[in-house]
Amino acid sequence: MKSLFKAVRGFRDEDRGSLVVEAVMILPFLMWAYVGLYVYWDAFRSINTVQKAAYSVSDMISREMITITPAYLTGMDSIMERLIDQSQDASMRVTSVYCNGMGADRCDALTGRNEVHWSLSPGSMMPALTTTSLQALEDHIPAMSDGDYVVIVEISVTYTPAFNFGLTENLNLQQFIVTRPRFVPRICMQGYACS
Repeated sequence: MKSLFKAVRGFRDEDRGSLVVEAVMILPFLMWAYVGLYVYWDAFRSINTVQKAAYSVSDMISREMITITPAYLTGMDSIMERLIDQSQDASMRVTSVYCNGMGADRCDALTGRNEVHWSLSPGSMMPALTTTSLQALEDHIPAMSDGDYVVIVEISVTYTPAFNFGLTENLNLQQFIVTRPRFVPRICMQGYACS
């Protein structure tokens, strides 16, 4: 019996090979954490890249002082796709909106309303906004004085994560940027009245 207890005590006190056992137990967790961090970091990087591209395009359009053309917006779409990863499915819509105060000083929930001056999407990837469909987006448009114009740049990019790790497949990254024209009262589009 003494030899049996001695063998059991020796087995209990033996610590050779414990590193291998611990590594086998911890390694799957470490790999899981590494892949998860990579997937979420890549998603946040993509969101940041799309946001920067949207602000860049919006800023370039807001600085125009001459009438722009549909070809100009197609060029802006190409710039946007170059700024983001070109393998992603991206679409853009640019809309000029003005405040029709209807006698009031400002457009807000009680007086006046925002109306579409013109709306275009290069390649018709997104439907053009109308004054009626714009009303659903009123919460995203800041209050403006009567007669003021803003340019809305909307970008939608489909993002597919590298691994299926808690993010939905084909995540839709959207940006809605409202910018006031910098040097002129309104951004004019060829083919639309702009007095």
